[in-house]
Amino acid sequence: MSSQVDHFLPCFGWLRRYNGELLRSDAMAAVIVTIMLIPQSLAYALLAGLPPQVGLYASILPLVGYALFGSSNVLAVGPVAVVSLMTAAAVGQFAAVGTPEYLGAALVLALLSGLMLISLGLLRLGFLASLLSHPVISGFITASGILIAASQLKHIFGIEASGHTLLELAQSLVAHIGEANLPTLLIGGLATLFLFWVRAQLKPLLKRFGCSDRLADSFAKGGPVAAVIATILVVEFLSLDVAGVRVVGEIPKGLPPISIPGFDPELWRLLVPSAFLISIVGFVESVSVAQTLAAKRRERIQPNRELVGLGAANIVSAFSGGYPVTGGFARSVVNFDAGARTPLAGVLTAVGIGLTALLLTPLFHQLPKATLAATILVAVLSLVDLGAIKRTWVYSKKDFSAMLATILTVWFVGVEAGIIAGVSLSVVLFLARSARPHFARLGQVPGTHHFRNVKRHDVIASPSVLSLRIDESLYFANARWLEDKIYDMAVADPQVRHVVLNCAAVNEIDASALESLEALIERLEAAGVALHLAEVKGPVTDKLRRSESFCAHAGRLYLSHYDALSELDPATTRAADIGQRPNRSKAAMPLTLEQAQTLA
Repeated sequence: MSSQVDHFLPCFGWLRRYNGELLRSDAMAAVIVTIMLIPQSLAYALLAGLPPQVGLYASILPLVGYALFGSSNVLAVGPVAVVSLMTAAAVGQFAAVGTPEYLGAALVLALLSGLMLISLGLLRLGFLASLLSHPVISGFITASGILIAASQLKHIFGIEASGHTLLELAQSLVAHIGEANLPTLLIGGLATLFLFWVRAQLKPLLKRFGCSDRLADSFAKGGPVAAVIATILVVEFLSLDVAGVRVVGEIPKGLPPISIPGFDPELWRLLVPSAFLISIVGFVESVSVAQTLAAKRRERIQPNRELVGLGAANIVSAFSGGYPVTGGFARSVVNFDAGARTPLAGVLTAVGIGLTALLLTPLFHQLPKATLAATILVAVLSLVDLGAIKRTWVYSKKDFSAMLATILTVWFVGVEAGIIAGVSLSVVLFLARSARPHFARLGQVPGTHHFRNVKRHDVIASPSVLSLRIDESLYFANARWLEDKIYDMAVADPQVRHVVLNCAAVNEIDASALESLEALIERLEAAGVALHLAEVKGPVTDKLRRSESFCAHAGRLYLSHYDALSELDPATTRAADIGQRPNRSKAAMPLTLEQAQTLA
């Protein structure tokens, strides 16, 4: 009974072992993450085109929802840059920024995302996230980071600019650059420089003055709060809002309201694709950081439980005035480094954000939007990894093409189109690779029982036995190509009497491939050549046994490639065995399909 409860509510597992020491660790981490999360929440709401308080609302109850159902002890859930940008791109198609319809659509988007994530988790479909290859994700985050940074320059300069693509933003910024507000530019520029300095230099400086590593790190993480406080005071005492510096303005004081997402079937239908993309991208970001941090403590997370936990967080966000959320990389790392031991750290963080929303929001009235823009700019540029582009280019041109397609599409079409383009091209490239897999003719390495590619190694090849290896499972996309390839090679040499296909890398033979194999057997028989298989895996053997036609006409099935050559061309095998005693065990004899199944 206890295990069943833990399965549906993982929180009971860590609550049973909770004690005062864990509480102290979680409380310290919560204080640090709360300080970091307050300016981030306000800034990411601005990025999503929503009122600043919505960012605070999305950082309260969603953390509790995740703590109840998630499996990571340190993942910090809330608004993040990429999901905020995707929210703005999705909702902006159906409503104008600042309107009630815009906020209503954001609530629907969070609800749809939550329902999708929970459904994927319950159906145990977390593997779908693997459709996003690492080059695609890396390219998407890099492109999105640069796009987000460009979108915040209007706040840094204090000008009007619009656009959803890099080209549109650049044209709009250039057109209005002459309207730049000098006080805003000074605030935004200095805040940006300060935050970059804090991120890179403050911690080492404090450690040189004798601060402990944890204390120095805490001060460094609090850099955005210092920038917020300083710029609020400057605007207040110098009355810079009168001089054209745009401020956040009035933020309603109070806890998140109960909100009911509207039910407009047409709007729901139109938002489904965006909600699905947000769900997948958010899940990939969350599970990658959660797995990385869990491994450092020899802990484990459950991807399907993560789907349910993130889904619960998004549903709670939809009913508490928020918008789509996910696990943030930066704040999760801070949570881990600050000593968080259980998800209660997230709950305590929610309490801290809740107290801020209840008591402190009037203090943010004079907060310059340029400061929030600087916070976003510094945060997202840390995600840009230009080195990954070079590494991918050097390692794999095909993967680089998928990465480049993702980057260019995000920049010049949009974020949703970018992720679709990257995934689509990755799938196409995979099909192209598997449709024309690596295919090698083999020969025996002298003095060993090993067989290697004749083009790469000094080997001895049999004149009468054509030894081949296919480095891919056999399925509909490559079946006909394989059939023609083997037949052409076999009939091209009149000495060939046998073909041995090494299946060590074959994990599956589907119905189309089986039909092609049967056709190949008949074509080779007509040419006086027999087809044999070697090193076939047990599950593949099981499926082959179900085909009466294959069993009736196929050649021998050998446990190893060496066994096949010893049987079919013993003279060549003896020549290759010079200096090594031959091993003629029973296992070297050809096997029936039934025998191979038992041994495999």
